[in-house]
Amino acid sequence: MASLTALPASIPSPPVSSFTFGGEWTIGSFTFGPFTIHIYALCILVGIVVATLMTHRRLTKRGGEPWVVIDIGLPAVILAFIGARAFHVVTHWGFYFSGGREWWNPFVQDAVWNIWDGGIAIFGALLGGALGAWIGCRWTGIRFLSFADAIAPGLILAQALGRFGNWFNQELFGLPTDLPWGLEIDPGNAAIPAGLPEGTLFHPTFLYEVIWNALGAVVLLWLGRSVAMQWGRLFAVYLIWYGAGRIVWESIRIDPSQVFFGLRTNVWAAIAAVVLGIVILIVQRRHTGAVPSVYRPGRQRADEKALHSTEDDFVDVSEPAGREATAQPSPQATS
Repeated sequence: MASLTALPASIPSPPVSSFTFGGEWTIGSFTFGPFTIHIYALCILVGIVVATLMTHRRLTKRGGEPWVVIDIGLPAVILAFIGARAFHVVTHWGFYFSGGREWWNPFVQDAVWNIWDGGIAIFGALLGGALGAWIGCRWTGIRFLSFADAIAPGLILAQALGRFGNWFNQELFGLPTDLPWGLEIDPGNAAIPAGLPEGTLFHPTFLYEVIWNALGAVVLLWLGRSVAMQWGRLFAVYLIWYGAGRIVWESIRIDPSQVFFGLRTNVWAAIAAVVLGIVILIVQRRHTGAVPSVYRPGRQRADEKALHSTEDDFVDVSEPAGREATAQPSPQATS
């Protein structure tokens, strides 16, 4: 019992140390020779890989061509990063474009594209990624809503993994707390509000979101076994689940944010995500049964095209009216 009571009643942040791989460790990054490796970037990269693998498995199980997720994911990831940075810059307009700055300063001095200096927003990533995924789906012939359902569990799990980057960066923490799971932040961190005594603990909002998102991934995987969750409904549940949690976590964060009508920008974005999810569920009630194919009518897998054509090209094989391009899935198929 004595050893148990000696345990610290807090969550430590990754320390600043001199441990190196030929360089010096700093908060959120380390150097390897001439290269600087950012831990946040590694967390995001791991999340992308995990989401890609999960979506690949789910999409091919529904009849998609193996690794078609790469063709869809490439434009989605590129536009997700652009959208994430753009959303951050727009919602922090005063930092980049006001305060007496000349018009060129944000692009030279503050460099709005320097995402390694901080500033990407998940809601911007969702908007940009959705546009990129839609482009990829048009290119490959995959139904956009079928892809959205396939990626939903992997996407929320990727978001959980990415939040560990905030822990390494000692950023985006919440209000001060005396709870036993309060987060330790190194003294001198610029994000600590002035006037707080040294040793103040903060709500570990990164951990709250990690737990919430990981639980959400389990729920989505379970719901995804039902045919009733096809036609974009599983993605709608993702929007509602993630948005509801984000409303809570965002409301206790203390990092600077634009406030409109008493609410932070990201709270409004989270509310919009919940509303959109509800709208999708209502609108998609018109569809019953399983999606006939993950491919749009008139499109099909490349290997099936080869069976219907003697030409080595990528021209779509038209199907008779009312028919789909691939075989009907069983009722147990994963959405």
